[in-house]
Amino acid sequence: MVGVNKVILIGNLGKNPEIISFPKEGRRDDPMVPVVRKATFPLATTEIHKNKDGEKIEQTDWHTVVCWRGLADIAEKLLRKGTQVYVEGKLQNRSWEDRDGNKHYATEVVAENFTVLGNRNRNDEQPPAPDPYANILTEDTEPIGDLPF
Repeated sequence: MVGVNKVILIGNLGKNPEIISFPKEGRRDDPMVPVVRKATFPLATTEIHKNKDGEKIEQTDWHTVVCWRGLADIAEKLLRKGTQVYVEGKLQNRSWEDRDGNKHYATEVVAENFTVLGNRNRNDEQPPAPDPYANILTEDTEPIGDLPF
């Protein structure tokens, strides 16, 4: 039987993405070695319900979201603390031992894609965010032409 590992979250970033770059293969000091980028950020999801006395209760859960490669580049450009984002991905558990021999465990959401929904910190005085596609689509971009469907 095949399993399903799918996570869908809508929440707000707790801080700006942390970006880490490291070589894909080979030596760290070789400039010809391709670099892999990783973006990590905390995402808060809040559920609101009423208790038996009718009082409104908010419960916030924090999730660690990880983006790799091109998605990490997009996260670095678009995501900021307070941004509301829709994330699709999968759960990943990992463990490691620190220098003192202590075992650590982490559960992360490995993002497959995300959509920016809004920014609660943005106000009218801030300049608009730069177009993330400006460097991709230029005057010299070839049109796709007629599609076969």
